[in-house]
Amino acid sequence: MTLGDEVEDMFFLLNEVKRQIPSVTGVSSGAIASDYQRLRVESVCSRLGLVSLAYLWKQDQSLLLQEMITNGIVAITVKVAAMGLDPSKHLGKEMASLQPYLHKLKELYGINVCGEGGEYETLTLDCPLFVNARIVLDEFQVILHSTDSIAPVGVLHPLAFHLENKAQSYSFGSSDKTHEMYHEKKGFVCEVQGDHPQGCDAACQDDAPVNNLVELAEHKPHISRTQKGDTFSICSWLQDSCTTSTGLQEDLEAVLKKIESLLVENGFGWENVLYIHLYIADMNEFATANDTYVRYITQEKCPFGVPSRSTIELPLLQVGLGSAYMEVFVANDHTKRVLHVQSISCWAPSCIGPYSQATLHKEILHMAGQLGLNPPTMTLCQGGAIDELEKALENSEAVAKCFNCSISTSAIAFVIYCSTKIPSTERFKIQDKQDAFLKQTRVFNLDTGTNSEAFDPIFLYVLVPDLPKGALVEVKPILFVADDIEEPTGDVKEQSCSSTPGYWGFQHAEWHDSCFQKCVVPGKLCTVILSVSSEPAATICHDHLVGDKNKWDNQNSLTEWQMDRVSRFCIYLLDKIITESGFLWDDTMYLRFYFPTSLQMPANALSLMFTNAFDELAAMGRIIKTGKEPIFNLVPVLGAGRSSASMDDIITCELLARKS
Repeated sequence: MTLGDEVEDMFFLLNEVKRQIPSVTGVSSGAIASDYQRLRVESVCSRLGLVSLAYLWKQDQSLLLQEMITNGIVAITVKVAAMGLDPSKHLGKEMASLQPYLHKLKELYGINVCGEGGEYETLTLDCPLFVNARIVLDEFQVILHSTDSIAPVGVLHPLAFHLENKAQSYSFGSSDKTHEMYHEKKGFVCEVQGDHPQGCDAACQDDAPVNNLVELAEHKPHISRTQKGDTFSICSWLQDSCTTSTGLQEDLEAVLKKIESLLVENGFGWENVLYIHLYIADMNEFATANDTYVRYITQEKCPFGVPSRSTIELPLLQVGLGSAYMEVFVANDHTKRVLHVQSISCWAPSCIGPYSQATLHKEILHMAGQLGLNPPTMTLCQGGAIDELEKALENSEAVAKCFNCSISTSAIAFVIYCSTKIPSTERFKIQDKQDAFLKQTRVFNLDTGTNSEAFDPIFLYVLVPDLPKGALVEVKPILFVADDIEEPTGDVKEQSCSSTPGYWGFQHAEWHDSCFQKCVVPGKLCTVILSVSSEPAATICHDHLVGDKNKWDNQNSLTEWQMDRVSRFCIYLLDKIITESGFLWDDTMYLRFYFPTSLQMPANALSLMFTNAFDELAAMGRIIKTGKEPIFNLVPVLGAGRSSASMDDIITCELLARKS
């Protein structure tokens, strides 16, 4: 905040508007491509509790210019400041007459035809909302600000004008609806007058204090953390909180406070967080979770951009966890690039609050979970899961384009959350629709010359109880956005691995290759999804049976010995995959194990199995750091798998590794 700045002038004016007209809840602006303008309007709206509306945002400027002309907007240039625009020739000209020339300049020099780069400024003399009269300039003066030979700058300064009444018979043509709307809403047009106070007494939204919260000692949150030094994940949850917790708010406060204290202990803060997975036990309490979340994670605490976020309901209580479970992805630097659009527009769903659409850090684009929302209305599509999926993918593509990439060519992995509300007979269509959308988008990009190469992404489908807004599908893409344009190269999927030694009696077999998907950017990153369903689990355990007590029952409900055996197989195979892809365990950014509640196994028992297996792996001489906390996150789900039609894995592993 800088007193005297135009942003503060707008703040004081809108504060006065709110005071005089309390029913005002939003502000509409004409930002098309200017982050400078949009961010300042959004900042003021955030401080005043108003909603920013920017329905022109990211619209095609050529189509938009034509639409404005077609709808009867008569505007003239009052400033020119671009190559090809001459003050002596082009000032005072109507946009309709300049339109062909502006498109020619776009082809020659790449200018913005709507002037979003400051190429020109306009004055509107007439439009459908001017019901009674139009403005006529009688006299004006051209002032040269710069006589630069390449891009001279000139301004048209009006000296005299008059209003010309419009005849009652004036035809509005295609703007009849606008004319009728004006008369209908005319009574709501208000003029705000008065000197604004140079201060803010009622509108600034200060962060609510976060003291007087639950004591950590009472709840003793558990944590896990990967060991990569520059980018790592921290996870926090409560074990058996049902005996001490009063509900979601208290559990989430304890988890947030624990993560915040860990960040501070390591010399970090919320500004270092790239991404947050917020898991809650009941989506009906989403508003409570959000209110608690925004008390800790604020835009003021994140000057380099707020983290992206995905919020999912999980069966936490069924496996002995608390009502809130949170994973944060942390970087030890401030080089992230954040896309945070809070304005409601036709572009993509807005993120009103301290969570962003996407975060790019060291060539990896972490995108917030996308729902099938219609951006202008922020309501879900009404056609069911397939329509929601298509819209969610369209929204993801819109976000990707802001980073000059596409989900059809730059995505390395997709996590698709599916609600149990989707009929089982409809689930197989989800994968078919996603494949068709990505193929169609890839062909379109090739036809337009946007992209020439594409990764072969890997897929994970997760069955969950509920999603925000009661959505049926949520899409979470992960993209590789190369610093150099030569990427992508060398992506690998389901490549055989057979050369590394075995552990715990496991030796390479051909069927192992069917258990995993991977996508590798050589020397940069490796992402893996490993799926163990009933059939391979039976083979894993049969190969090591000792007597009848270990008889396999071919059900999801495994004995403790059988699950212990499966957990070691997962780590054995992950070790082979990352080693033979040229990576180390120390390169791991995050490692998640998804397990279904049908296993009927407490999370703490499963955690102990994986912890012991990693300790044994380290004792065998493998280069892996283990500490007091687990180096993995356990995520309870209703189901997971590599196919939307069969989310019935016994255990599913998701790993992302990156070379420093």
